[in-house]
Amino acid sequence: MLCDDGLSPPDRRTFLTLTGISTAAFVLGTGTPAHAAPTTTRAPSDPFQLGVASGEPTPNSVVLWTRLAPQPRAEDGRAAMPERDYAVHYEVATDERFTDTVRRGAAVASPELAHAVHPEVTGLQPGREYFYRFRVGTQLSPVGRTKTAPPHQGTVDRLRLAMASCQAWYHGHYTAYRDLAEQDLDAVLFLGDYIYENAITDDNLWRQGVGLPGAAYAVPAETLAQYRLRYALAKSDPHLRRAHAHAPWIVTTDDHEVENNYADRDSRYGASAEEFARRRAAAYRAWYENQPVGKRLLPAGPDMRLYRRLSFGRLAQINVLDTRQYRDPVPADGGEPGGQHTDPSRSILGREQEQWLYSGLRDSSATWNVLAQQVVMARIDRDTGAGTSYSMDQWDGFTANRRRLFDTLTRHEVANPLVLTGDIHRHAAIDLKADFADPDSATIGTEVVTTSISSDGDGAETDRYAPIWLSNDHVDFYAARRGYVRLTLTHEQAQAEFMTVDHVEADDRGTVTTAARFVTEAGRPGLQRG
Repeated sequence: MLCDDGLSPPDRRTFLTLTGISTAAFVLGTGTPAHAAPTTTRAPSDPFQLGVASGEPTPNSVVLWTRLAPQPRAEDGRAAMPERDYAVHYEVATDERFTDTVRRGAAVASPELAHAVHPEVTGLQPGREYFYRFRVGTQLSPVGRTKTAPPHQGTVDRLRLAMASCQAWYHGHYTAYRDLAEQDLDAVLFLGDYIYENAITDDNLWRQGVGLPGAAYAVPAETLAQYRLRYALAKSDPHLRRAHAHAPWIVTTDDHEVENNYADRDSRYGASAEEFARRRAAAYRAWYENQPVGKRLLPAGPDMRLYRRLSFGRLAQINVLDTRQYRDPVPADGGEPGGQHTDPSRSILGREQEQWLYSGLRDSSATWNVLAQQVVMARIDRDTGAGTSYSMDQWDGFTANRRRLFDTLTRHEVANPLVLTGDIHRHAAIDLKADFADPDSATIGTEVVTTSISSDGDGAETDRYAPIWLSNDHVDFYAARRGYVRLTLTHEQAQAEFMTVDHVEADDRGTVTTAARFVTEAGRPGLQRG
């Protein structure tokens, strides 16, 4: 049997040999009738310190998440939980007081999945706000808010999203999430680098008011326990927990969830293929354990099918991409004309994901066709003189793949392409050109790049890279502080508001302001100042 997106469910051998997760632990962790769950366990004290979350909204379902962790930063990665199963009950209601409860159920928190549960709640009404909470024993979790997507072919007037990425805990406080959690949002798009695998030392600990987190963090994360601890550290920030509890999240990864600048099975730091496969398997498993995602994203060893598609009525189709797991190695030629980056056999997405994406774009009837992805798609010449220089880690290292995508957009007249990007720790607003070498060529889409939540510390209004980026005619805006993007889609326009924080290193009391506002009108590609 195939799932709706064509992905075959993993079989028993996959679970046992590749993930180390038993079929029973996985199935029970995604939700089971309450009478089938263990009932004799005694609740640990204060088990909900990592908060609650929801994600993957469809018209009739959401995924709920929590992880039992009375001591989240216990260095063995087990959060001081006993080695046994716990029944975790959940309730979903239309009001915060749970006077109108519409769904109840239970999932089993197992040691095999770090006592995380991912119940997939179905039978909900489309386009509706809900509230949820968990209970283990007599312990109640915080209350979370979520929202289902509108009907697939239904009419929806507006979609309100937030874009976030890159949250190195050691570089600053997550102040941007304090503001994000005050917004009226339908969903949050997280575009990668939820954790950083780097060692945390005196040299890179810029977040003030905290001490070094401990010996387990003083080396790069390579084991399952070490990756689990990185997630516990990130979720120790109260603003992140509140943002998760405020709206459903749609999450993808970039490189730092595993290793900086990795490409497919290739480590940039000399690990053997076998060593890196083990590391990737540990990293992906820890990611799954700590994110509000469902069974279709369960990793199989070092592989995890991240790319997927979510629809929000006729207004927006969101294609969530993976530009790390299937990419070819970074070109060795530095981007010279006619160099390796132009080789038509090379791909940043991999052939299977490319064909999945092109097919979905061709068949889409949505007003906005959104690509939620990791690294900058536009061509960015980093040489302000007569020469040229490009980042080979971004789409500039895979120009033939970019050309195939742009050809699909133009040949099939795909409506209103909108690319949403993270990675660079800077805000940018960019026109996507049919031919980047010709400033007068047609604009075929818009790219909105969100800055980091905390990575690179305070930043500044501008920096030494600003002249480089703004020397590219298709770049309309660049800013170097931390923050996030508010994105509002209607059938008439897409509005991007670039939110910035004046400081994140000293404390979490920084001021959040709107640095710029850009609009793209439906049917008229190109950015306009809002």
